[in-house]
Amino acid sequence: MNVAKGSLLIAKPYLGDPNFERGVILLCEYNQQGSFGFVLNQVTDLLLGDVLEETIYQDIPLHLGGPVEKSTLHFIHRRPDLISGGDEIMKGVFWGGDFTKVKTLLNINSLKPQDLRFFIGYSGWSGGQLDDELSQESWIVTKTNPEFIFTTPPGDFWREILRNMGGEYRSIAHYPIDPRWN
Repeated sequence: MNVAKGSLLIAKPYLGDPNFERGVILLCEYNQQGSFGFVLNQVTDLLLGDVLEETIYQDIPLHLGGPVEKSTLHFIHRRPDLISGGDEIMKGVFWGGDFTKVKTLLNINSLKPQDLRFFIGYSGWSGGQLDDELSQESWIVTKTNPEFIFTTPPGDFWREILRNMGGEYRSIAHYPIDPRWN
């Protein structure tokens, strides 16, 4: 499958990098200068309100977007009708936008937690680095829809995306974390 903005990178069970063990990354950019995205299925113990000076009345979990720049905050959403200024990553999924408006909409309950995901840090590759990893078959590349991204529980994400792909991927979904457990 061709890799592009909006693709999902699924870590193979034997990737060997603890930052991405059973990780699924949504690519937000992919070009010759480099690539970046967010791990969709690694949740932290933090809530959005824990990292902001302003009060956020809803408990919004923070995901670990990746090992790069963990002091930065990012978000994706599926509500361009409410949040202006975002960049469309794939049909129905947007990165960023008017953060002041997001905080207000969350606090007046006009924006629901299932409509967005917040990340601390991101996953990044310099020019050609991701292509090298892909040629070494470290990642499985696929696409999905916004509904799957925003409604699948993070703990089920890796397994469910592989099951949905069917065929050989369905069996990969059942690989144990430690092959000695087999």
